[in-house]
Amino acid sequence: MKNLHKKNKNEDGFSLLEATVATVIMLVVLLSVFSAFTYSIVFNSGNNKRSQCLSVLQKQIELYRSYKFTPTVTDDALLGGTKAAQYATSSDGTNFKVEVTIDDDPLTTGTQVDTTKTLKEITITVSPTNKVESWQTSVVSSVTLRRVRGN
Repeated sequence: MKNLHKKNKNEDGFSLLEATVATVIMLVVLLSVFSAFTYSIVFNSGNNKRSQCLSVLQKQIELYRSYKFTPTVTDDALLGGTKAAQYATSSDGTNFKVEVTIDDDPLTTGTQVDTTKTLKEITITVSPTNKVESWQTSVVSSVTLRRVRGN
């Protein structure tokens, strides 16, 4: 009887060891891709919070820039000192704490209150009040602007 199952040298296939090594390499690659996706999701979430924080800060800047500071009229909101903290909510429901300090004499140390001065330094700080992941707690935005009494 003839041997019907002759083996060619080209029909060897993979050994069990080769298949196992290939599987381990694929798992390592997939695990690294998964960890990169996880990191990017957390990073994007932090950038979203920072963007919303800057949006709240921009609204506050525009509000304080709109107040009158002329020789005859000074809005009460521009009186010197540290203002009571206010809270703002962004579009996704994140709460932010807004702190405002107005220094009537920025050329000396400390915060002065003097209505006769012609220069004001307004510092606005916005920080999220919701507890968030580790590095995202440092998403605090602050700006200092100076106003000169206008005509």
